Amino acid sequence: MTFTVAAVVAARRFEVSLSLGPAETVAVLGPNGAGKSTLLSVVAGLLRPDTGRAEVDGRVLFHLGPGQKTWTAPHGRGTALLAQEPLLFPHLSALDNVAFGPRSKGISAAEARETARYWLAEVDAGELALRRPGELSGGQAQRVAVARALAANPEVLLLDEPMAALDIHAAPRLRRLLKRVLAGRRAIIVTHDVLDAYMLADRVIVMEGGRITEEGPTRDVLRRPRSSFAAGLAGLNLVPGTVTPVGIRSGGGLEFAGQHDGPLVPGQTGVAAFPPSAVSVFLAEAHGSPRNSFPVTVTDLEPHGDQIRVRAGELAADVTPAASADLGLVPGLRVYFVVKAAAVSIYPA
Repeated sequence: MTFTVAAVVAARRFEVSLSLGPAETVAVLGPNGAGKSTLLSVVAGLLRPDTGRAEVDGRVLFHLGPGQKTWTAPHGRGTALLAQEPLLFPHLSALDNVAFGPRSKGISAAEARETARYWLAEVDAGELALRRPGELSGGQAQRVAVARALAANPEVLLLDEPMAALDIHAAPRLRRLLKRVLAGRRAIIVTHDVLDAYMLADRVIVMEGGRITEEGPTRDVLRRPRSSFAAGLAGLNLVPGTVTPVGIRSGGGLEFAGQHDGPLVPGQTGVAAFPPSAVSVFLAEAHGSPRNSFPVTVTDLEPHGDQIRVRAGELAADVTPAASADLGLVPGLRVYFVVKAAAVSIYPA
């Protein structure tokens, strides 16, 4: 069974149609004003489109148009929206905040609280049950908000940049949490962060000017972007692999040392991220200050502003035209990509 939505909001020049599989997370990327939040508002029932239709597993959420006026109120849709801010009820404890969804569906207080305790434990916030929102840090409050959304057992979970308001220490933890709890669920996540898309989504949709301009499996879109916006995002080097005590070991056996926010757990999956601008190109292996040096074969050269982007399979480096000429860079040449560990960020999955 699937979730489908097609909607037009003429005043916002918004016209979008998309579908989700029964256990699929889709990341929606795009510049400010692209229509990402409009999409979530339409699905959640906060914005009424001029025309369109949405249904989940055969149940119609809205159907608007000539002769059609079906409209389900937000609380009856089976959707849950997790925003940038937790938006917890300030007068309720974390436990009662999470129990609110089940209670609103008519479940007894005792059963609702049992459900709330379960989801607080699932998001590693069980010890926060009796605290009120004013006593929680930003990361703690957002974890409680995740539990509240999941306790409502939504058929479609909507996430509007849930990491945007968190600090650099809380965001990776929430990203790992979402990766775990989104497994097997239908979800749409709006984000500006390519790491959110890479680590959480099965599929990526790029929106520009109220339209979908590109979509496909996450890795395909990020590796071979067709839209200008996706191309800008895809500039980041992302190397998936297995966490080691100092960084990441790629599937091809390359070792990447880097910076990380918390202790690494060897053996878990993760990703090393670094910009092409941080990569130097040498004809021989480099030695010296702490750095990552690995052999690659140049596959393509392309203009990138006033630089030359040197591609080596899925990796890229930016060099000046003069440096490219001095090195004699051409497709097929064997070179070394070198990047200092300080420029590499390690993100456990």
